[in-house]
Amino acid sequence: MIKEDKELISKIKELKKKRNAIILVHNYQLPEVQDIADFRGDSLELSRMAAKTDAKVIVFCGVYFMAETASILSPDKLVVMPDTSAGCPMANMMNANDLKKLKAQHPDAVALGYVNTSAEVKAELDYCCTSTNAIAVINALGDKKEIIFVPDKYLADYVSKKTGRKLITWHGFCPTHVKILPEDLKREKKFHPKAKVMVHPECLPNVVELADAVLSTSQMAKYAKESPAKEFIVGTEAGLLYRLKQDNPDKEFYLASERAVCPNMKRTTQEKVLWVLQELKNEVKVPDHIRKKARLAIDRMLAIV
Repeated sequence: MIKEDKELISKIKELKKKRNAIILVHNYQLPEVQDIADFRGDSLELSRMAAKTDAKVIVFCGVYFMAETASILSPDKLVVMPDTSAGCPMANMMNANDLKKLKAQHPDAVALGYVNTSAEVKAELDYCCTSTNAIAVINALGDKKEIIFVPDKYLADYVSKKTGRKLITWHGFCPTHVKILPEDLKREKKFHPKAKVMVHPECLPNVVELADAVLSTSQMAKYAKESPAKEFIVGTEAGLLYRLKQDNPDKEFYLASERAVCPNMKRTTQEKVLWVLQELKNEVKVPDHIRKKARLAIDRMLAIV
């Protein structure tokens, strides 16, 4: 590590202590940002961790909807982002009015939404879910005749097949995960025939079909650690490889596609983390009237899982 980096990290640690702050870092962030994390994980996992700590300031290194979720679960804390322009294209594919119209077209349906949505959309949902627990939440809604599932059509396709439920869907998707193609997996499998293939459920259905395991990022971390396999083909955003290699130095990980890079996840840098700790700007605060309704959808999910 170069001298400037050591100085920068030292300043971050100093300010973090002074501000009573914690740094939450999503699994897709740059390696040097992951290195300064107090907690690493996927979006809801991080927000729940934050709510349990006595920190006054949450520095959220991820994308905007994740910081909003932290604000929903920790209204008494100051939630800041190193770069508030880091958005989620999938979350931006649906707004509250879109969901209201969809609900009006299906008045008897229960509205279930992926955590990858804005706070305003969450406020219009009956239930929230994550890629980890979507199947469990849908199974728990067994008595409901109609279920709206937004915004990701590919996660919807996966959970629909797993639960046998026909879902009312939206046309959202993750631009990063759809760059992973079946030929990518086949190519890597040819080079590494013994490798286990794990992919994210946001991937295309014909990619999901080729996987040994379909998992969220935190589930991938767990699967890689617990599996006796020594090689893995990883079908998700490139940033997760750093964590997988750190956690399992004796195992090999091959990225399914070099194209699977989320530019928004790479906007955060150590310098931006330092600036946000110095200035305490870039606050993400969900207004109370939205927060309370959005919290209800999250709490209903947590009651199930």
